Order: sequence, then structure tokens, then C-alpha cells
Amino acid sequence: MKGTPLIFERSCPGREGFRLGDPGVPEVDLGATLGRDFLRSELDLPEVSEVDVVRHYTALARMNFGVDDGFYPLGSCTMKYNPKINEEVAALPGFANLHPYVPEELAQGILKLLYELQAYLAEITGMDFVTLQPAAGAHGELTGMLIIKKYLEDRGEKRTRVIVPDSAHGTNPATAKECGFEVVEVKSNPDGLVDVEKLKEAVDEKTAALMLTNPNTLGLFERRIREIAAVLHERGALLYYDGANLNAIMGRSRPGDMGFDVVHLNLHKTFSTPHGSGGPGSGPVGVKAFLRDYLPVPVVDEKDGRYFLNYRLPRSIGRVRAFYGNVGVAIKAYAYIRALGAKGLREASEMAVLNANYLKKLVEDLFVVPYRGPCMHEFVVSAKNWKQNYGVRAADIAKRLLDYGYHPPTMYFPLIVEEALMIEPTETESKETLDAFAQALLDIHEEARTRPELLKEAPLSLPVRRLDEVKAARDMKLKW
Repeated sequence: MKGTPLIFERSCPGREGFRLGDPGVPEVDLGATLGRDFLRSELDLPEVSEVDVVRHYTALARMNFGVDDGFYPLGSCTMKYNPKINEEVAALPGFANLHPYVPEELAQGILKLLYELQAYLAEITGMDFVTLQPAAGAHGELTGMLIIKKYLEDRGEKRTRVIVPDSAHGTNPATAKECGFEVVEVKSNPDGLVDVEKLKEAVDEKTAALMLTNPNTLGLFERRIREIAAVLHERGALLYYDGANLNAIMGRSRPGDMGFDVVHLNLHKTFSTPHGSGGPGSGPVGVKAFLRDYLPVPVVDEKDGRYFLNYRLPRSIGRVRAFYGNVGVAIKAYAYIRALGAKGLREASEMAVLNANYLKKLVEDLFVVPYRGPCMHEFVVSAKNWKQNYGVRAADIAKRLLDYGYHPPTMYFPLIVEEALMIEPTETESKETLDAFAQALLDIHEEARTRPELLKEAPLSLPVRRLDEVKAARDMKLKW
């Protein structure tokens, strides 16, 4: 696969991808009909045959790595295998061919599905109402924080600060800032959890909310969560749940029961919808009853057996997404929930936690484990001992894993762990896969001890070697 040319480099002047017979209609001069300004002459499109196009993009597809190809332990992102039946359900003609502007009386099937999905997600999270409109996780965060902001403004309170743990996902402070809040960081304690005493010092009359992930990005459950909720609520602030890690607790515990007021979910992580490269995604937001009127409109409601789009929420923050959200993604999540049921969702979480603890036990002696004890669905280790002993960094380990056929885990996050590797095996991987991955890390450790230069040169077997990632981000070339 090395040296695959660009599609432009395959171009040959005059070569055609298809040829039609006589269409039986007169030719039309588009320039004369539409005007010359509507025709673009600077497009240097490749001239290739159909077979060249098919072979080119098939070759590129073989270079990709995805969860259908192999183990994808990308921490904090739940890249689990997705049953293909859910894709087929979403592709049913009655769903796929339905126009979003069709009259409600002709869309009762999909409206019922969306209504029931809202109810399922509310039950799973312990919330009272749910909107399916946000397009993805960060968009759900934005929606949730805008709801909190408008609610506080309606109460006449000028609360300007949002507290974020130092282990939080980067989207949390970014979202708070985007909503006009000042971000206040609260430190973790030696156990990797929120330092409740420092939290108490940070919360005041200017605090709007705490944005919290539970379990957190270290894969640890915030055991004092009820106390944390009380600290916020006693001062009139709200508690926001980043739902990226719901895969660890669904069916076992609910954010609403912990004291959270607003929740965002990632259907494209937790509920079986493929994601990556910017989509597709879905980030529903759930709220307690006192925030219901602030949800973006429309929401799907039911009255006397008829389902309809409800635009009459008097304090709504307004629409945050075209139409009714990413409905195709919602259909897949609905199929997943209906197929597994309450028992199946609980078992999925249990297997995710079991797999993470099993894999952690297999590899923990190779690394520094910053926080001891059981983890939830993911765990974080530090490669600082590799750096000190062999001059090998976390990025070198990740690049070498590519040669072994594994997508590497998340690197250098959370920021509070030096040379961090965040590993999430998910519930869909077998014991054999986890054993093989652990053996690969064991073999790489031996390479680091005896041939550290090998890791610094990795990957050695892929179509491309190490890229200048900074240059790629800053000096993009998007046009041939």
C-alpha cells in the first residue's frame, strides 16, 4: 500500500469515467442558459476511468483502521463494535426516505420512536425530560449550559463562574467559556477524585454550575457525588453531567439519582452508533422537571395517542439544530436499547468494567499506575518509567502499537498524569483480544528495554511514517 498515488496523479487527459448513448434530447449550452458566472473553469478535476476510481478508493479504504478491523482501545471515547442490525433498521425505507417536512399525521411512526427514545433516555439517566436535538457531545454540552444560563438569568441571578475539575474533558471549559462564563478549575485529590474541600472553597454566590464527568476521565467513580451535589445546591448552583462515560454505569446507577440537574449523552458512544471524523453523532440533553421549559424546540410530545412536535415551551433557548436532530443516529440508539433491554444495558456496563479491570491487571506492572484500586470502564497508566529508564515516551509506545495492528489508546490525557495512556477496552472485546493486546505491550516493553531506537522510529509497517502533526494542523493544503 506504500506509495499510493493521489487520484489527480492517476489522471490522464481525455480519459472518461463513463459514456452514455444518445440521450435523445437536444444539447444545451449551460453557459448561455445560466450565465458564464455560474460555471467554474478553475476546477482541475481528475480524468480517470471508473475502474481507476473504484480501485483507488478501495485501496485507500484498506489503509483505514476502524473498530470493524481490530481492537480500538481509545480511552474516553467508547469505540465499541456496533451491531450491524442497527444500521439496517436505520436504513429501512420508511425511515430513510421520510422527508423532514412531511405532515405530522404521515410521520406518526418516526415520531413515536423519537418520543419513546426520549422516555428511555430519561429513565436511563434519571432525568424528567429529554431533547434529541443536539448534534453531538460538545453540542449537547453547549445546549445544557445555555439552559442553565437562561434559567439563572430568569431567576435574576448574575452567576458568572463555572467550576471544572482539572481532569475534565477539554470541551468542558471550552463550552463554559463559549457561554460567557469564567472558568474556575478545582484540583483533584491524591485519589484522583474531586477534592471536595477545595470545591467548597470555590463555590460561592457567583457559581453557576459544576461540570462533572462520573466516572471521571481517570476511570474513577466520584464516591462523594451526593456530597458534591449538596455543596452546589446549597449555594443555589446547578450540577451538570458530562455523559461521555455513561457506558460505565448505564443500568447500574443514574446521574439524576446522584443529584445532577442537566445531563448530556453521546448516543454515538454509548448506544451503538458509529462515530469518528466529525460524525455522525447525537448528543441528547436531559433535564430535571424545573428546567423542562428551557429545552430547545421542538420536542416530541404525545396527546390522546397522537404524536406531535411541540414548539410551545415558553422559556426555550430556541432551536439548536436543523429539523429534529440527527434522526438516523437516534434510530440506531433506539434499536440498541430495545434489543438489549434493561438487563442487557446493565450487563454491557458490567462487562465494560470487568474488561477494563482485567486488562489493567495484565499491564499495570509495565507502567506507573497513578491511582490504585479498581477502575470503571477505562483506566489511565503513566509511561514516565519508560521515559526515565529507556528514553521512550507514550507517543513512541502508541506508534509502535500501530505496527502490532492495534489502534493506540488516548495519549497525554488527562493532563494531570505525566506520559498518560488512557485505555478503554469496552464491553465488546473478548478475553483473547485483551490477552493479545497485553502481550503486545509486554513485547513492546522488551523492545524499549533492548532496542529503544526501534520505538522512536515507529511505525515501520504503515503506508506513512511519523507525520509532523503540528505542521499538518497549521499548514493545511486542502486543494490540489
